[in-house]
Amino acid sequence: MLRPEVLATLCCPDDRSALTEADESLIREINTVIRGGRLRNQGGQVVEHRLDGGLLRTKGDVIYPIIEGIPVLVRDEAILLAQLGHELPDE
Repeated sequence: MLRPEVLATLCCPDDRSALTEADESLIREINTVIRGGRLRNQGGQVVEHRLDGGLLRTKGDVIYPIIEGIPVLVRDEAILLAQLGHELPDE
């Protein structure tokens, strides 16, 4: 879990929107798909490392991984949640 003052300074590198921590159920779901070797990041690479957590951008369509306690705020490392069958929330 990130300290609130650290989280408040972070933003999505793509659209500069705010980031919020993903709940544990979403991280479990993502890690299950990772174990199956079926998840790709925006760079097209298969995600191999288990996530400790994640940061969701405001739209709710992308998650940035937290690995070994470090947020990875790199566009190509982001994971599109549509791969999990998640619908985009109505705007």
